[in-house]
Parts: sequence; structure tokens; C-alpha cells
Amino acid sequence: MKYSTTLHRLSLALVMGGILMTVPTIIPSTTSVAFAHQHAHAISPSVVLGTYAEQAYTLYADSLKDAKALQTALQAFTQTPTEATLNTAKKAWLQSRESYGLTEPFRLSNGPIDAEEGWVADAYGSLESQINAWPLDEVMIDYTIDADGKRTSGNIIDSTGKFTPTGEEAKAVNIDTITPEVLTDLNENGGEANVATGYHAIEFLLWGQDQDYNSFVADTITHGPTTAGQRPLSDYTSDQFANRRKAYLNAAAEKLVADLTTITQAWAPERDTKDTNTGLYRAALLGQLKGAEADKNISPKEALRQIIAGLGVFMKSELANERVAVAVLTPSEEDEHSCFSDNTHRDIAQNFQGFVDILKGEMNGKKIGPALWDGLSNTDKATISKLIDDIQSRIQKINTLASSQMHFDYQIKPEHEKESRNIVSMKNQMRRLGDQMITVGKAFDINLSEEDVTDSEETKIEG
Repeated sequence: MKYSTTLHRLSLALVMGGILMTVPTIIPSTTSVAFAHQHAHAISPSVVLGTYAEQAYTLYADSLKDAKALQTALQAFTQTPTEATLNTAKKAWLQSRESYGLTEPFRLSNGPIDAEEGWVADAYGSLESQINAWPLDEVMIDYTIDADGKRTSGNIIDSTGKFTPTGEEAKAVNIDTITPEVLTDLNENGGEANVATGYHAIEFLLWGQDQDYNSFVADTITHGPTTAGQRPLSDYTSDQFANRRKAYLNAAAEKLVADLTTITQAWAPERDTKDTNTGLYRAALLGQLKGAEADKNISPKEALRQIIAGLGVFMKSELANERVAVAVLTPSEEDEHSCFSDNTHRDIAQNFQGFVDILKGEMNGKKIGPALWDGLSNTDKATISKLIDDIQSRIQKINTLASSQMHFDYQIKPEHEKESRNIVSMKNQMRRLGDQMITVGKAFDINLSEEDVTDSEETKIEG
């Protein structure tokens, strides 16, 4: 799917469809594989899972802390709307993305963030699509300036009563009062582009439109390679719908905090007798459940299989393809991850860092425990390290340009051949790195195919 809700259905067999983009796969030598198998026996899957669980809990807890800080900043802004409080709210949003970005490689592994079926989905609600769905059809939320230079209307902000989103099978929702429950009912109601909740809904309400819908190249809306969306402060002061925007921001923040609380609690190291879901997933992953809950335990090998395949799908199909390739090869500003704030370069950097941290069992540059990396042979480590180093150097180029000369949405423009070529090369290397999770699996006697590390529904695009 095109959206960040590219929820990869990881059944126990992990059977997926064919590859949609051709990128050479680096196949390990027989000698390398044999050594990896021998070496892996010294690395217990259980201790690797313990490190993984601790990373998940710590990183989601950090995300929750920053989301609460964002909520506080939004409350201060909506109570006293000034340029100063608006800028503080924007900074809080940017910081919240730094911490959340590191958690994204926990996706696509049948975990609490986005499991689509089974007891995990029932317990935690597959909340990723409520937290981080994109790209969103912003005209459903608030006004934009369309291709004819006119202000759009008929959105959640300027409407009351029953509101029906566009799309097939959309259901009417009463929006007289904007609450977390109302936004939940509206989110993806009628289609995946109908995003009403999460980080990017808040982003749009803070920054406003950054894209020129008439001419992406001309960019007559925000005028410039280092200018993000410029929503006027008057939208929260003198505009007739100012109070509804304030209500929307606060409701969206309240829901974001609630959803991240649910996910964080799933990874808690201790169970809670008052909330049976607290710590439940972590205990199941580590095989600690007993009695009536014992059937929820996940075998160490199956858990590693889901995690390794999920890392491959995230790197290859989600990050490389949906978040990078679609934007740069279309090219389309609408398809960059954080298009309103022009923060896409940081999304890419943090998503990739999160992947590397999980692979190596690190946080903040420090080793915290045994990880998948420790099961690899030196030969395989060298192969993967070369890919990681190359990708990191390309990300650094993107970040440097974004902070000094041109945001990501300008780097992907056709006339910026050198910059766009760097992004395409980064994407290709990420695809190769995703395929290397097949090698990681073999180190733990887990056989994965290219289909297992590729989302069968990824967007088809050449380049």
C-alpha cells in the first residue's frame, strides 16, 4: 500500500507475494553461511529477544514522553495563541518525531504496533494507522489553496453536524464537537487517505499547506527551497473557525498520547493486575506467560522469524520504497513523509538509525545487549556494514542539504539531478540491505526468501 499503514500480514508461514522492484541481492557464500550457522549457536535467541524487548519499551517510552510534551505545548498554544507559543509547539512536534522515528522498525513484525489479526491485534488495536498514517488528504481536515488559487471548504474544521468523508463506504460522523472519539471514527473512514489522527494531522494544523497544487516545480505557495508550510497565526486568533482548530489540535494530541500509552504498556517489563494487556506482549515474546495465557507465548524461533522478516520488509518496502522511492521517482512532494513541516530528512535518518540500533542491539551509540548482529559471521558483518556505511553517508548528504540549501522536497525535483540521484542510490542500497535480512535469518537457522522480506503490496515504480 502507498500509506505508512503498509501493514504486512506476517502469518506464521510469512508467505508473501513477488518482488516489484529489481535490486540485486547479495547472496552469502556457502562458507559464510556455514560459519554463521556455527557461530549463531553461541547466541541464544532468548537473550536476543530480551534485548529487543528492552529496546522497544525504552524507545516507545521516550516517544510517549515527547508526545506528552507536545500535548502540553499545544495546550499552551491554544490557550494563548502567539508566534512564540506556535513556534514552541512546532519545536515540540519536531522533537516528538525524533523519538518516534526510532521506533518505526518495530513495525511489520506482528507486534502490538500493527498486528492485523490474532490476539495481539485484539489486545492492542493495530494503532499504527491512528498514530502515523500518511500521506493524508488535508482538504478533509482544513482548508487549502487549490490549483485555481481558491480556498477550499467543506472540511472537518468549517463544518458541523453529520460529516461524511469522501470515498467508498464512508460513514457519516457527527462533528459538532471535536473529540478523540470523533477523530478516531473519521480516521481512514472511506479510504486510507482520509487521515484524521496522529502526528501528520497535527503537523498540518501547525504548519499548513507546503505544496503548490498547481505547479510542484513553480512552488508559488511557500516560495523557496528552505521554507516549510506557513499557516498564519490568524487561523488560531481572528479566523471564524479558530476555536475548532484549537479543539482539533487538543483532541488529536490527547488521542496520540493515549495510543502511544497503549503501545508502550504492551512492552512494559512488569504485568499490571488492573490492566491485563500491560506487559502482556513482552511476556509472550519472552515465553513467560503461564496458565490460561500460556497459549499466547511465541516460540523464540518464530519470534525471531517475525522480527527479522519485519526488519527486511520495513527497510526494503516501507522505508526504501514507500517513503523514498515513490517521492523521488514520481516525483511528488505529496508523497514525502513530513511534507508540511519539511522534516522528511529527519524521518529517514531516524528510521534508518532505529533499524541499525535494533540490528546491533544498541541505543544512543552504546551496546545494550546481545542482538541479531552477534549471530553473524565476520564476512557477513563486513558485507552489511558496507551497505550501512554507504546509506549513512547518503543520509548525511540529504540532511546537510536540508538544513542549509534545500529541503527534501527540492532535492527530489528533476532539475536537481545530483541531489535526486543521491536519494535514488540511497533507496537502492536500502533495498539491498533489506534483502540482507535473509542472511541474518540464516545465522539463526531461519530460512527466509526474498518474498518474505518484500511487501507484496508495495507500490510498483521503476528506478
